[in-house]
Amino acid sequence: MTALSLPPFVRLGGGALDELPAALRQAGLGAPFIITDRFMAASGVLERVHALLNKAGIELRAFTDTVPDPTVACVGAALAMLREGTHDCVIGLGGGSPIDTAKMVAVLAVHDTSPAQLKAPFVQDAPGLPIVAIPTTAGTGSEATRVTVITDEATDEKMLCMGAAYQPRIAIVDYELTLSMPPRLTADTGIDALTHALEAYVSRKASPFTDALALTAMARIWTHLPTCCVEPGNRAARAAVMEGAFEAGMAFSNASVALVHGMSRPIGAHFHVAHGLSNAMLLPEITAWSLAGAPGRYAECARAMGIVAGNVPDAAAGEALVAALRARNTELGVPSPRSFGLDAGRWDNLLPLMADQALASGSPANNPRVPTAREIMDLYRRVWA
Repeated sequence: MTALSLPPFVRLGGGALDELPAALRQAGLGAPFIITDRFMAASGVLERVHALLNKAGIELRAFTDTVPDPTVACVGAALAMLREGTHDCVIGLGGGSPIDTAKMVAVLAVHDTSPAQLKAPFVQDAPGLPIVAIPTTAGTGSEATRVTVITDEATDEKMLCMGAAYQPRIAIVDYELTLSMPPRLTADTGIDALTHALEAYVSRKASPFTDALALTAMARIWTHLPTCCVEPGNRAARAAVMEGAFEAGMAFSNASVALVHGMSRPIGAHFHVAHGLSNAMLLPEITAWSLAGAPGRYAECARAMGIVAGNVPDAAAGEALVAALRARNTELGVPSPRSFGLDAGRWDNLLPLMADQALASGSPANNPRVPTAREIMDLYRRVWA
């Protein structure tokens, strides 16, 4: 038996943002509170949303101070502003950080609790306010997922929170909002989406439904991401990667991510490396280590991505996948943790804590080869070297 969780109302494609008022009406909503960041406010995107809703007779208020890797304090500030008015839904506008912030605020607006009390393994299924997700990057897949990640700035812990309450009710997936993304952000978020798809496919919780989404997503993202980085205005490539990121989000939300994400979150929390970039740093080596757990699955990834032909044996296909991931990192300029400036001494001292935090997220348990804490520390050392 497969249980699925998907956004019930979706607008997908170029110009989808214009459908926001109609989507709100379809969902029976009419008093939104927007959570976004200062870039969206300054770029004109927030103004466009205001104009669309005002024309439809919908008033709204906006919190514009979200931060990368959203913190407990940021969530608290947004929640306080929401409570100053009367709202029936929360719109997350921007990259993964505004959408993750919106998800947590939507839950806390209804439930008297805290992010620390909601972190995994706790599951928050009782709904908060309805969530509307409008991604402006192609990568996080947050518009399709029932998870959010909030950083406890007091402990440098990235808290994974999950449950049906975080599932957006409306997803507006408009690739035109990604046309102005710079190459570094395009690469990092694109590799994040690729990792979502690959890990969903090899996850121990995979199903035929998520397999279909993951394989299609991998093919789209692997093929078109380099074009997006060198030709940012290429609409066909942007559309393909955006759709792939959405498919990958649906896949991993229902199949789970695995070891790469489990090990990525502590890097982001302790060293403030962007989530997509830390995934990219880890993906080749974690894939190499995990191959033995599901050689046939990894071989299918290589075939779907066009790295090898369909008749190449599984072992050779897996090796080719790892080589291609390493080469793609070089092509996209992904640094190693060492070249990123992560201090070797601090890195080594933090390894036991980082391994414990990776395991506590639950993601490594879904990996085809399940690691011990010691093996996770060894993998961190291998990646850093």
